[in-house]
This record gives sequence, structure tokens and C-alpha cells, in this order.
Amino acid sequence: MYLTPEQQAILDGAKGETMAKVMKTLVMYGETFGADKLVPVTSDYNHLVTSFGLKMMGPVFDLMQQLIDAGAVSSQKFSVDPRPVDKNVPANFLQKLVFNKFMYSTQESYEEQLKQLGLMDKDAFTCACYLDQVGNKPKKGDILSWAESSAVVYANSVLGARCNRNSGIMDIMGSIAGYVPNFGLLTDEGRKATWIVKVECENKPEAQLLGSAIGMKVMEDVPYVMGMEKWLGTELNDENCAYLKDFGAATASNGAVGLYHIANLTPEAKELGEALIAENAQVYVIDDAELERVKNNYPVMWKNPDAKPKLCFVGCPHMSMEQLKSWTVRVEEGLKAAGNKKVLIPTVFTTAPAVKAEFEKTEYAARLKTTGVILSYICPLMYMNNPLCKSMSVMTSSNKLRTYTTARYYTEDDILAKITKGGN
Repeated sequence: MYLTPEQQAILDGAKGETMAKVMKTLVMYGETFGADKLVPVTSDYNHLVTSFGLKMMGPVFDLMQQLIDAGAVSSQKFSVDPRPVDKNVPANFLQKLVFNKFMYSTQESYEEQLKQLGLMDKDAFTCACYLDQVGNKPKKGDILSWAESSAVVYANSVLGARCNRNSGIMDIMGSIAGYVPNFGLLTDEGRKATWIVKVECENKPEAQLLGSAIGMKVMEDVPYVMGMEKWLGTELNDENCAYLKDFGAATASNGAVGLYHIANLTPEAKELGEALIAENAQVYVIDDAELERVKNNYPVMWKNPDAKPKLCFVGCPHMSMEQLKSWTVRVEEGLKAAGNKKVLIPTVFTTAPAVKAEFEKTEYAARLKTTGVILSYICPLMYMNNPLCKSMSVMTSSNKLRTYTTARYYTEDDILAKITKGGN
């Protein structure tokens, strides 16, 4: 693996023992994946996946303190994944006790470490850092050092930035050194599609369901998706970006996709077209029957599959402003049609703190509150990690949350019907 004289000097200790260890970590990481060199990180900001002060993560906190003490802080300001707890989200006394005393008791001290390392804002906690209101939206061609899977796939696919699916801690290492190993999705060859996905559905596919089907089929490969123009058109407007946000998160969690191309829509597909497709690419045809097959094969982790849902989460990854507004209208209309005034199942919409602040300036915020829906900045996955929450019958429209927890997946239409009309 080739190193420049400057990089070699850092590895040899020119900037101290701690920076030498950071560089050694990146070099070993690159060599593992066959990288030929290190390339500069060029984005304005970084994003870290490790946002939660989970008590058992003592070694991580010790590592962060070593970096702080040595002055080896991030060369970029950064955002970080969502906070794990919000007092406004329903939880009983015992669940709160587990959250605050046994799980996330070090949250406050860890957030202080993050500030010292380079946190861009005290409330920059979201998995969707690329939303306009947050202020961490990479440009096309930017080289990133991110790890959050849903953010990586969005940045690569929708924004045209370049980032590998790194693990947690590697993200801060790349940001501190200012370099990342050059392999995989950072290279032109690594961004070629080895799968052609032909969407032949009669109706617009549910984003989370379509992404799930593709992710489980192609796994870590790059898909080139055809047939979406009739629903998405050829422009990346707010509605399409919200759709692709959820679609990509499902490909990344139900499989390991770090990049997808949508014909005539995503930037590289518009620029290069089918030249992005590698030789001998495999083909996967998706129709309504295939999506139904995929959905029907999801395991139900509830102790009683026929239980009435006790809680509903929408927003994993975090909801955009467009989604908050459209969901507000849909919930209002659903309640009116059912003759109800408030949702019949405790329902939590999650979004970035910066989006929440802007949303609360609009007329929609008061309207949403009237429906009984709770608006939160929480990470639903971290909530469900509480062993006392795992046993609850929680439903969600997120395939990511379904994959990593005991929450049960329902389509958005099913979610809307259940929270406004009730029933199992």
C-alpha cells in the first residue's frame, strides 16, 4: 500500500504516538481490503455512528478520552447518530429505570466527549445528517469517512459522494487523520452495478419493501434499478429524496448495499447511464407478487402474533420535512374518515432535532399534536434495545427497525389504518 511522505511520517510518529496509532489503524484497514493508497477526506463535515452512552461501551469511551488527551481530535466538525432516550416517548417506570440506570447512564459524559472531539452542534444527533436542515450534506464527488449504513448509501447513491461501508470508530479515525483507504465504493470500478433490477410492478412499490427485496437479493453488491420512472420521474425533488432515503436504508439493513443506481434519476445513472452496468451483471425481476412474497416471509417476533399493537414507530431513518407534512395530512384524513379525534395506538414520529425545530414553526406541528402523535428525536432502534421493550408488540413501517429488533413491519397504509381506525 503506497503512502505519501507525509502519511509515512505520521505513521512513524512525527505527530505523536496516538496519531501514529490512528494512521496504523487506517493502513491495516486498507490492507485488509486491498487498498492501493490513502486518499484525502474532502467533505466539509463527518458523521459518526456511535451516538449512545451505552454503559457496556467502556472501551470506546476510554479510546475517545485517549484521543482527546493527545489532541488527536477530528479535523472536521461532525454530526452523530440519534440520541437513545427521549422522556416524551412512552415508557413505564421499569423501562425508564433500565434506560437511565443500566443502559444509557453514561450518555451525558459521552456527549461531553463528542463535543471535545468536534461535534458540530449540541443537537446534531440524527441518522439522516444529509437533510437540508441539519447542514451536513456532502457534494457530488466528496470523499467521506462515515459508518452509518443508511447515511452511507444515501450519500453514495442520491448525492454522488464516495464512501465505503465503514464500521463504527473507523469513521472518527478517518476524520482525525484526514485520510481513508482507497478501495471499493471509492473507486470507479467499485461503483459499477453487478445486478440489473427490473421493477415491473403495477403500483408504486413501498420504498421500504422494494429496498428490502433488493437488499436481500444482491446483498453487498451494487444494483442498477430500472422501471421506476413512471412513479419517480427524472428529478430528485423532496418527495423522491424521501422515498430513496427509506428505500436505501432497507437495502443497507436487509442486505449490505452501500450504493445503488436508479435509471434516469440518481446522479451517476443520469450522467453515465447503462455504462455503469458491469459485464455479466445478474438480473432480478420484481413484480407485485415478488414483493408480497418477500413481505409474507418476514418473521413475526411478537410473543403473541395476534396481539394488539402497543406502540408504533415511524421514522427509521429519521423523517424529512416533506414526510412530516404529508403524514400529518394523512393522519388527519384517516382520523376524520374513521370518526376519531386522536390516534388509537401510541404513535411516535422521529426526526432530526433540526428538522423538528423547523417543523414546529409551521402550522403542521399544531395539527400533528392534535392527532395525539408524538414527535421525537429518538433512535427507535436504541429504544427497542431495552429488554423490557423487546417484549412489547411494537409495529413500524421501517424495514431497518424490523430487521434489528422485535418490531413488526407493516406497510404505510396498514400503519395508517391501524393508528386511525384501531384493530389488530
